[in-house]
Amino acid sequence: MLKEFKEFIMRGNVLELAVAVIIAGAFGAIVTSFTNDIIMPPIGAAMGDVDFSELSYQLTEDVMDGEGNVVAEGAAIRYGKFIQTIIDFLIIAFIIFMVVKSYNRLTEKEKEEEAPAPDPGPTEIDLLKEIRDQLAKK
Repeated sequence: MLKEFKEFIMRGNVLELAVAVIIAGAFGAIVTSFTNDIIMPPIGAAMGDVDFSELSYQLTEDVMDGEGNVVAEGAAIRYGKFIQTIIDFLIIAFIIFMVVKSYNRLTEKEKEEEAPAPDPGPTEIDLLKEIRDQLAKK
């Protein structure tokens, strides 16, 4: 069983998948930072100094202690963070679309170069000559 597991792990596909997952995690962090630190501040400033990460609809009040410190946060619908997550998703989806589109374009060119030209077969004139010869024999 250990030998089978070792063979499974050492396959190229598993290693490629592991690398892809690690790179995707790092890329997700980059996109999140890009959205939070570069995209959302100008949008928030254009909308009147709105901080999207703080946009929420409070369902219950925060629980405070005697000194005014928050002991427990109340329930809230944090739609600002949701908007940022949607923007993250759209950026990642667009970049993946561009990568797949480029990959498909490259593989199509390779297939066109590799594929041999199909045999054109007999021409129309060759077929007519063959028919003529067969009629002449009869």
